[in-house]
Amino acid sequence: MTEGPSPACDEPREKLSFLDEFLTLWIFLAMAIGVGLGYAFPEIADLLDSVRIFNVSLPIAIGLLVMMYPPLAKVRYDELGKLRGAKKMLSTSLVLNWAIGPIIMFSVAWLFFPSPEDAAFRNGLILVGLARCIAMVLVWNMLAKGDCEYCAVLVALNSVFQIVMYSVLAYVFITVMTPVMSPSSQSIVVDITMADIAKNVLVFLGIPFAAGVATWYFLARRKGRAWFDRVFAPRISPLALIGLLFTIVVMFSMQGEKIVDHPLDVVRIALPLLSYFLLMFFVSFGLSYKLGFNYGQAATQSFTAASNNFELAIAVAVATFGIASTEAFTTVIGPLLEVPVLISLVSVSLWIKRRYYGPDNLPRRRGESSKE
Repeated sequence: MTEGPSPACDEPREKLSFLDEFLTLWIFLAMAIGVGLGYAFPEIADLLDSVRIFNVSLPIAIGLLVMMYPPLAKVRYDELGKLRGAKKMLSTSLVLNWAIGPIIMFSVAWLFFPSPEDAAFRNGLILVGLARCIAMVLVWNMLAKGDCEYCAVLVALNSVFQIVMYSVLAYVFITVMTPVMSPSSQSIVVDITMADIAKNVLVFLGIPFAAGVATWYFLARRKGRAWFDRVFAPRISPLALIGLLFTIVVMFSMQGEKIVDHPLDVVRIALPLLSYFLLMFFVSFGLSYKLGFNYGQAATQSFTAASNNFELAIAVAVATFGIASTEAFTTVIGPLLEVPVLISLVSVSLWIKRRYYGPDNLPRRRGESSKE
């Protein structure tokens, strides 16, 4: 990528859609509906779990695959060819997303849930921290006036990288590192293998990934990117929200009693997630500033690193630990926070631009006034 002003995003994308803007509200409503159904019809849990595919309740499997498809179909896979011209930024992004990010979430998870009895909460948080954002980051980056071209490249890269790295890192941080951190926890560590996680990643990320690549190849390349971005992509976007809300309704209908009996668990999960969002955002911005990246590149690095692919985390948690598990419940809380927190960080990012970057979008020199 070149230095100086970053490529502007298309004007029609300069705002959140109605569905995205009120995503937190829709998730709360889905949770409430799910809890209500679970209490009104206690037998619904057995009914929903009576038919299974890939070792997961069929309705949940359908919801997970549906919600994963749109973001993967909208990835600009042809942008991967531009990686060769951005080695410094690419290496920084890989370190932030696949080394610093997982380590920060692992540390935060242990800080907030150090006891052996809270292992399930830790595991859920770790699964969230390993899932790099491939969808909503495009929105946050656009609102913050980041580098849209570079963001598309990172989204494509992370989509491919997750298939390779997610199961490996999940196994290391959950199964290998827990006895190291707390030997007394060894007896309650969930016995999952790398093959278990890899199978679930390949199913719930690999299938929609293949469908997304095929969609891009056969539609975007033939009808053109403009048609794909402005006509087809908006049509499939609601499927992600529908799949997510449907999954949440089913999950919470099976966990209604746990939620009503332990409402403070939502707060306990929210606090480490909030800490993670803020730490990743400011660590990424600070590192990008020190490395001399222009504002657009720094903003893109920061939002890519601070955002997460909750759809993948939910899918793996449900498939690996079960739909009624605390791990699955923990991953569902993530989307509740991401929208309000990341929208707030958009304003913070624009303030950083005014305060620490010059008219050319490059970092200000020490002593240089912000009032120019």
